[in-house]
Amino acid sequence: MKITVIFGGLILLVFFMIQASSILIPFLFAVFFSILLTPLSTFFEKYRIHRILASILSVLLGITFLAGIIFFFYTQIANLAQDLGVIEERINEIFDQFSGFFNAYLNVEPDTQLDSAQDAIVSFLQDNAESLTRGVMTAATTVTMFFLIPIYVFLLLMYRDFLKDFFIMVFSRQERNPKVELILNKVRSVVQNYITGMFIVICILAVLNSTALTIIGVDHPLFFGVFAAILNVIPFLGPIIGSILPIIYSLLTMDSLWYPVAVLATFYVIQLFESNLFTPMIVGQRVSLNPLVTLLAIFIGGQIWGLAGMILFIPALAMLKEVFDEVDSMRPYGYLLGKVKTREQTEKEYFAGRLSRFKKNISVSESKESKDNQAEVSKKERKKKSGAGKNAAKKSE
Repeated sequence: MKITVIFGGLILLVFFMIQASSILIPFLFAVFFSILLTPLSTFFEKYRIHRILASILSVLLGITFLAGIIFFFYTQIANLAQDLGVIEERINEIFDQFSGFFNAYLNVEPDTQLDSAQDAIVSFLQDNAESLTRGVMTAATTVTMFFLIPIYVFLLLMYRDFLKDFFIMVFSRQERNPKVELILNKVRSVVQNYITGMFIVICILAVLNSTALTIIGVDHPLFFGVFAAILNVIPFLGPIIGSILPIIYSLLTMDSLWYPVAVLATFYVIQLFESNLFTPMIVGQRVSLNPLVTLLAIFIGGQIWGLAGMILFIPALAMLKEVFDEVDSMRPYGYLLGKVKTREQTEKEYFAGRLSRFKKNISVSESKESKDNQAEVSKKERKKKSGAGKNAAKKSE
């Protein structure tokens, strides 16, 4: 009976998430952005700027930053569009080569192939007209989200203390439960560490990708490098998608196969450094989800909310893990979401714990010895003072 109730609740939750996606997606993005902009708003408030003005300034700075990124991609795509003629000619050459191959070995006329391909495209458009219309409506909804997110961020920054008190009142029986405040602070720090850490990793990858593409000789290296770096926010799948575009472009525009092979090898080496060095050092162990849960989150988020779900589900799961780790009854689920520790890591943690306890005992013993020494010194000083007082009394007599 309990399992049935759990599965029924999960089905209702997924159904609600799908139906309310136009409300939940911009709100969750606003929650993450507001957590990220909270230190900036707090910085403005330290200089006696009213919270309303501080929140507005924080939102405007965030919008300016995102507008700069959009303008960068607009200019880069405009430059890339100038090469469409060369790409089209190359595609026609490849298509002619395949047509000659099919004509020589399968005895199929090229004109017949072109007609069949055109008929296939027309039939595809007719059969998927509803999907295309839905895509246009989704694009319109996305534009609406871009207008809603800044408003949500402003309101969340304005009422962040009020919302914090609300959660404390809901999840604590006491007036101010320190454990609930600890969980809220951990959730906030996880989101801030994840977003800021991923931003730093993206900047490093953008520099490395662009430099590597420039050395190889691929045109528009800045666009391809930054685009591949931004797609790194989607674990596992993002780097693959980001590397496919420059590989295809170099295959279509370059005369030698060495260029796409070099791009593939370079991106592979850079991703090795990213997964084994940059992300563990910069993002840290605060967002410690195991690969199985991460892949499930990506695919489930993609099925429910599309690309937005693939981006949002990772930090959302990291937040849930922090909550599960602090609640005694939910710790098994936090353990399930966390990274699987190897024997070497367990031994390192064990020895690290023993070493920290040893250092703590040494510091405690040293503090006790210092206290005892201070007590002895104070006793000697009191004895000296009392002896000096007695001598002075005798002299006066």
